[in-house]
Parts: sequence; structure tokens; C-alpha cells
Amino acid sequence: MKKIELEIVALSHSLAQTQNYAIVLGEQEGARRLPIVIGGFEAQAIAVAMEGMAPSRPMTHDLFKNALATFDVDVKEVVINNLIDGIFYANLVCISNGEEIEIDSRTSDALALAVRFSCPIYTYEFILEQAGIILEEEAEREVQKAKHRREQGTDEETSKESSSAKRTLEDYDEEELQELLEDVLDKEDYEKAAKIRDELNKRGGA
Repeated sequence: MKKIELEIVALSHSLAQTQNYAIVLGEQEGARRLPIVIGGFEAQAIAVAMEGMAPSRPMTHDLFKNALATFDVDVKEVVINNLIDGIFYANLVCISNGEEIEIDSRTSDALALAVRFSCPIYTYEFILEQAGIILEEEAEREVQKAKHRREQGTDEETSKESSSAKRTLEDYDEEELQELLEDVLDKEDYEKAAKIRDELNKRGGA
């Protein structure tokens, strides 16, 4: 069965389930989008890796990655391989001692690891037929703009947060901000850490 490669194009609050988030995957060679609802912890795990942040202590997905690396296991790809009763299923395709091994995984966990291993994400046509959507032209433009802003480190939401952070952090010099960043990372306050990082980025200090 032919695999279709996907990429992460957006991560946002779920409109249908306010306690959860939605990660939107898009065809690399197509217009269809695959929205998947995930939990807040998994969304944070994905966002932290996408932003290149380094927590002072490893998060669960970092721990799993480190364990795999210790035993010389590499994640080759992630495959979203089934959809049953609205629930997505996924496999981690791993390489160990030259042998290919498939590990069953929750899709949200698989995506968090895909970001950490920088490996491709795939699915199948029947899944896109069942759950894929084609955005209206205007909405598609907004998704592409959001993706571009994220890649450039200037996502609109982050920009709003950093504007707020500037009002409270602008009095710190860069050395103090670095110390504050280390402190909040120790406390695993990643939201505040992102604001401090954005302030440092604006000053060219990170």
C-alpha cells in the first residue's frame, strides 16, 4: 500500500474539545489536511521539540528517545496506519542492528517522537479519504501563513505573547534574562520560558 508523506503545518487549541489541542498534518504533495485531536501534555511535548527548547530535565518523550539511542535504536519513520471509530493508530518504524522493527504507538506520542528524531511522517490514502479535509482557499492561505510564521519563529500567537512579555521583561538585561530562563526551565514552566526566549531573540541574544 502506497504511503503518503505528511508534515506538521499547525498546532492549536481544539475548537471542539477545549481541554485538548489539534495538530494539523498536511500532504507534502497535495492539498488535503489531516486534523488530529491530542492532549495538552502531548501538545506541549511536540511544541517544545519544534521550538528547539531544552528542558533542564528530560521530558517523557526525551527520555524515550535517549533510551532508544542508548540501545542504538533509530526511529526511521512514523506511519499513521489506521483509523477506527475516530481514533488514529500509528506505528514507529525503528531500525535496530540492521533489522526493521514496528512498535505500536498512540499517534500523539508517535508525532512527538517524529519531531525529536526528525523522521518522516506517513499515512495511507484510505485514512485521508476518511478523515482528510480540503481547506477553503482563504483558510488554506491562513494555514500557509501560520506555517511560514512558525518556520521563521514569528508565529502570530508567539508574537502576542512576546509583546506581553516585553512589558514585564524589558527591564532585564540579557544576562539576567538568561539566568531567569534557566530558572523557569528548572521549574518546567515552558510557557514563561518561551516568552523569555522570544525577548532574547528580539534582542539578538539567543
